[in-house]
Amino acid sequence: MQSTVTPTHCPYCALQCGMNLTPAPDGTVEVSERADFPVNRGALCGKGRTAAAVLAPGVRLTSPLVRDEGGTLVPASWDEALDRIAAGLRRTRAQYGPDALGVFGGGGLTNEKAYTLGKFARVVLGTSQIDYNGRFCMSSAAAAGIKAFGLDRGLPFPLEDIPKSGCVILVGSNLAETMPPSLRFFTELRENGGTLIVIDPRRTKTAEQADLHLAPRPGTDLALALGLLHLVIAEGRVDEEYVRERTAGWEDARAAAMAHWPEWVERITGVSVPQLRETVRLFCEPESAMVLTARGPEQQSKGTDTVGAWINLCLATGRAGRPLSGYGCLTGQGNGQGGREHGQKADQLPGYRKLDDPAARAHVAEVWGVDPDSLPGPGRSAYELLDALGSDIRSLLLMASNPVVSAPRAAHVEERIRSLDFLAVCDVVLSETAALADVVLPVTQWAEETGTTTNLEGRVLLRRRAITPPEGIRSDLEVLHELAARLGVEKGFPTDPEEVFEELRRASAGGAADYSGITYRRLAEEDGVFWPCPAAVEAAYVSEDDLDDEEAPAVHPGTPRLFLDRFATPDGRARFVPVSHRAIAEEPDDEYPVLLTTGRVVAQYQSGAQTRRVAELNAAAPGPFVELHPRLAARLGAAEGDSVAVVSRRGRAVAPARITDAIRPDTVFMPFHWPGEGRANTLTNPALDPTSRMPEFKACAVRLETVEP
Repeated sequence: MQSTVTPTHCPYCALQCGMNLTPAPDGTVEVSERADFPVNRGALCGKGRTAAAVLAPGVRLTSPLVRDEGGTLVPASWDEALDRIAAGLRRTRAQYGPDALGVFGGGGLTNEKAYTLGKFARVVLGTSQIDYNGRFCMSSAAAAGIKAFGLDRGLPFPLEDIPKSGCVILVGSNLAETMPPSLRFFTELRENGGTLIVIDPRRTKTAEQADLHLAPRPGTDLALALGLLHLVIAEGRVDEEYVRERTAGWEDARAAAMAHWPEWVERITGVSVPQLRETVRLFCEPESAMVLTARGPEQQSKGTDTVGAWINLCLATGRAGRPLSGYGCLTGQGNGQGGREHGQKADQLPGYRKLDDPAARAHVAEVWGVDPDSLPGPGRSAYELLDALGSDIRSLLLMASNPVVSAPRAAHVEERIRSLDFLAVCDVVLSETAALADVVLPVTQWAEETGTTTNLEGRVLLRRRAITPPEGIRSDLEVLHELAARLGVEKGFPTDPEEVFEELRRASAGGAADYSGITYRRLAEEDGVFWPCPAAVEAAYVSEDDLDDEEAPAVHPGTPRLFLDRFATPDGRARFVPVSHRAIAEEPDDEYPVLLTTGRVVAQYQSGAQTRRVAELNAAAPGPFVELHPRLAARLGAAEGDSVAVVSRRGRAVAPARITDAIRPDTVFMPFHWPGEGRANTLTNPALDPTSRMPEFKACAVRLETVEP
């Protein structure tokens, strides 16, 4: 076992906080601060501090499991488990064709694993049916960013720019709980004289830090953004020179916004006209300002249009592509950014290339050594793929995801998973989804393997192996190598992550997410490298300020700040996209009169598959709850701690009441980390955004019922 301190990064959220790992004599590993990494400067949340607890014996899987004739998962050898998976996949393909094989990935996979998984699906299985749980993260923001800017990168500037801005509007993010170390950037913003505006139906811990908190009705963020743009126009605050010189499409977007009168917006959202006017004043008066969105506005059936409306506000006021200004998205999952850039998304190839682009197919096919015509076309999005299980898709290979807890309409998704002919799962722990599998493979955790991730800034980072995994554990790359060989593809699936990354560099070269100038050596020597980072210095959307003033460097420095000279569109101009308000897919009515919104708590992460196995985190957040306003509780006759049933058209969840005036009286909130009767995603609506295919997690109609003790 290594005894040195290994600098690496947290396995959880998209901050990818720096940390140090030190192996202990008893075989455990100690997590300590790493003050030199600029994103967190040593600060770690409870999840990061306790991350090594998941590595402990008795917590993580240590042997392959196969389902015996009696239906029980029992230990098996690796050869038996891999043979079973290969046979199951081969049998399905022979009987139903390649598109009867599904692949479902995760936003926690490293870039190397996400890249290899996409290649495996298309080259070995020949299936188009691959997507990943990052579809549920920031796909609406990605779609809107591509429409407006020609490129999607979560933040087009580093986090260090936030405290230097004049005003930040934070839409639908409770980062004090979802990524606590980032809160210091917003604290410093206010200490520097800047203003923080938080938009959230709840008075969260983040909203309590704000200079102004707006609490709109869930699902009305689109109307709110349009109402603000209406006031910007009416009050003469449009940056006409910027609009003329750096954008296109303003007149149509202007006409759409002017149809959204502030008084009408007040009725729709519940945000008063004086608050709307104050928001416009605070946003427009400083020289610089930002809008940052998260899952609140994005996880809607109109999420792409909603984000587009906030981008339009930035463009109209000259706030995009200028120093200390712009629109950005706070990515959620650890590698949610990189995970979709390199091929595990249904419509994309490595380098953020489009799967239906002939030139992109030709480039990637050459790197892979296959005929471009052999590559399948775009497949189903995440929820649509899950919904097709057991019918069109008969067998599924799933990595690093737990849709039984995390997917919308989760009871239905669980039923579809149970109806599969064959399910294989690769995971660190026996998640609720893995427990339904025919074969479960135990794979390495973050501290036991080397690989790269891309954080919310677009900063590519190197996670380093600090400890040796237990006997009997293999990496996902080894799994895919072995399965490829069993399915007749002997070459092209290396197990060494650096070798995979070298191929990824070639595959991404010339694409929107160009990593070709990034190497493991650079990542080890620097605090990460921002993409795009081509091997050649020239890049269409790199600012000259990011290059050496005297002589072009031999190595591209990366691109911390995008769009300062031009946008990534053919003419370099950003695009306004005209949008109009529309209702959520399922408005309250007499039968279901209350709105449900969902989210996270600080001590748990995503589906909780790992964090629910850590004693310290469970002590802080032991189970689900229903947050409701005192007036709503009084009408229901519920007291603090009483069991309350929340019922939607999709099912019923029961959890203790948590009564607070920090939520709107017409809304209830449930965190989504738990399975069982308190599973919030039993209730959520799978209605999809027409562009991003994002489900509407953030708003659905429910009714409340008391539950007898």
